[in-house]
Formats: sequence, C-alpha cells, structure tokens
Amino acid sequence: MKNILTEIVAHKHVEVAARKQQRSVDELEQVSWFKRTPLSLAHFLQDPAKTGIIAEFKRRSPSKGLINGDVTVQDVTMAYTRYGASGLSVLTDEKFFGGSSDDLQQARAANNNIPILRKDFVVDEYQILEAKAIGADVILLIAECLSAREVASLAAFAHNLGLEVLLEVHSGDQLEKVTDHIQMVGVNNRDLTTFKVDFNRSCELAPQIPAGKCKVAESGISNTDAIITLKQAGFQGFLIGEHFMKQEDPPRAFENFVTELANKSVQ
Repeated sequence: MKNILTEIVAHKHVEVAARKQQRSVDELEQVSWFKRTPLSLAHFLQDPAKTGIIAEFKRRSPSKGLINGDVTVQDVTMAYTRYGASGLSVLTDEKFFGGSSDDLQQARAANNNIPILRKDFVVDEYQILEAKAIGADVILLIAECLSAREVASLAAFAHNLGLEVLLEVHSGDQLEKVTDHIQMVGVNNRDLTTFKVDFNRSCELAPQIPAGKCKVAESGISNTDAIITLKQAGFQGFLIGEHFMKQEDPPRAFENFVTELANKSVQ
C-alpha cells in the first residue's frame, strides 16, 4: 500500500517553499484578520449548549475522490453554525483535498462567532502565520508526520500567536508528543497510511489521553449512536466531514443529524 501521508508531506514542503516566495511574513502580519483575537475551540467544545461537533467543509479526499463539488462554502458553513456546530473545520490543502485558503477566508467572512480549524498538513511555522492571516483560530498538527521536537516547536509558535492546537494521534505511543501548548488531542479512526477506518481506536486511546486535554474523535463518525458511545468514552469533540458533505444537501443533513442527536440525548 502506497503511503499517501508521505507523499502529501513531501509535496507540502515544496508547496510551502513556493508560497513563501509569493507572500512575505510581513505581508501576512499586515492582514486585518491577523490582528483579531482568536476564539477558543476547546472552550466551545465544552459548552453544554452546543453539540460538540466540529463540522467540516471538504470537497474531495485521496481515498474517496470527489465528495461534493456542488455546494458553496458560505451556505454549508453558515448552516453548520446556525444548527449548533461547536466549531468549523475547513480543508485548505489544494492538491489532495481540493481546498484552498480562500475557502477558509470565505468561511470566516460568513461566520464571525465560531472557531475555525485550518485543516491542513502543517510542516512549517509559515503555515501557522498563514492560518492566522486567513482567519483561523486553531491549527492541526499530525503526530504521524512530525517528530516530538517539531510538534513542540510548532505548538509553541501557534500558542505565541494566540492560536489553539489540535494534535491528531493514531496510536498510544504518539501521545508522548503532547505538550502544554496543545489544548486538544484528536484520535483519528482512519489510518493515514492506508485510509482504512477502525472506529474502536478512539475508545481504546481515550483513557490514555493526558488529563486536562479536550478529547476529539475524528473520522468514521456517521450516526448519532456513535457520538453517544464516544461521549461515554470521555470525548467532548467530534470532527465530522464526509458524512455531511457526501449528501446532496449538507445543511439539511447536518440539521437532521443535530435534531436526532438532541432527541437521543434527552432520552
């Protein structure tokens, strides 16, 4: 099985080097959004009035190809916000996921009062400066493709900019990379080297996540029963993208999902 993650990261280094030539750090720091005070996703996830769902805007993926090419980022993200998402996640990787920085900027312009995660493969401090300039509140660091030293350095850099960090892990040994500057730990049920989903992974790793870190389950969540199970395992956040995006009407799909979840939570 070809390791897709290795291919993505190799391309990301080339892409970032090119972007540094196009736009200087000084330019990024002059953008008005760079001066805004970021919102806390960890805080929003723990708000009992919200769903705990981080709802994602994702057009395509390496494993599924095109998921949805017909909807606009404004319509989808505004519906996610309206119906109780705790946060938004926007893919900004272009080559493999069909996203862009412009998608996140449009989401930010349409949604003032909800935290936004920049979903990308961060390998360089420059991407964290970019994240702040395009209106993100949170960055994703993937333990699988970064050394412990890189995770610590990038998380500290984000912290100094006022951004939160979601560290994505896939195995127990990767939890050793968690630092004080990481607010949330996400367990990805999808193996990033093979893209297969194993839903039990979150429940197995939950007790090992360091105390005081907000627990987020990622990938493979396609029904409300899964969220109830994950809540019982101690998770406060649930990153869901494909399930809503693959529907013809993602806003309606999200609304129905939230209504069903609320009904089950009351029982």
